[in-house]
Amino acid sequence: MTGFRLHAKAWSLPMVLLVALTVAGCAGSKDKEEAAANAPAAPVETLYNNGMDALNDQRYSSAEDQFNLVEQNYPYSVWAEKAQLMQGYSQYLQNHYTQAIATLDRYIQLHPANPDTAYAYYLRALCFYEQIEDVERDQKSTTDAMTALQQVVDKYPDTPYARDARLKIDLARDHLAGHEMMIGRWYEDQHLYEAAIGRFQGVVQDFQTTNHVAEALHRLVEIYLRLGMRQQALRTAAVLGYNYPGSAWYADTYADLYQTKLIQGLPPPRGASHGFISRMWNTVF
Repeated sequence: MTGFRLHAKAWSLPMVLLVALTVAGCAGSKDKEEAAANAPAAPVETLYNNGMDALNDQRYSSAEDQFNLVEQNYPYSVWAEKAQLMQGYSQYLQNHYTQAIATLDRYIQLHPANPDTAYAYYLRALCFYEQIEDVERDQKSTTDAMTALQQVVDKYPDTPYARDARLKIDLARDHLAGHEMMIGRWYEDQHLYEAAIGRFQGVVQDFQTTNHVAEALHRLVEIYLRLGMRQQALRTAAVLGYNYPGSAWYADTYADLYQTKLIQGLPPPRGASHGFISRMWNTVF
């Protein structure tokens, strides 16, 4: 037992010394941190230029830190305004969208009349736009992006930002229409025809400028034929033929109507500018 105590005690002294040295080291490190915190900040131009240099070198996290130092140490300077916007840009480049949106919201609130606020709105909209999910997922991010992009168009209609925002709104609308088409096709496959009709009609009515309308009309014709709604199928086919006479969906619809003996004769060639359905327009309506 005695030997055990001596052995244990022999190890205790180095451990005490080690702990003491560690505590002393922590105290020294803490003193250095406090000294650094109390040291005077670098000149504002230096901090801002450091941030721009870091941006140019693609060191986006470092750039964010430098711009943050500008705002913290020189909050009432002109440089602080610029740094806040650049901080939002640095966060955007890191795909830190939530932080970037918060920073840009603060900038917009503090500097509503600043000429650079148009860019802040545009950059904020991009943060939403780049979070748009696949068509198979929930599309809240798409609607949020469209709202933010529309703000750019409404507030700054004659700027390059607005021109790009309009293009992105069209792409986002096409994305939403694709989501509706996916759901509609699933309903159709499950023989939930009423729900499918609602989705396809919604695409035709609400997304008329997208690339999905021709397919939506074709799907409606498919369902009407399955339900025995022959006149409704013809009326919808007439709309398809009038607006999309040269599309592949037009040819598929023609084939469906031909097989159900609602029409006779060979289909028009692909790419034709007019066909049987467009000629039927006046008689059907």
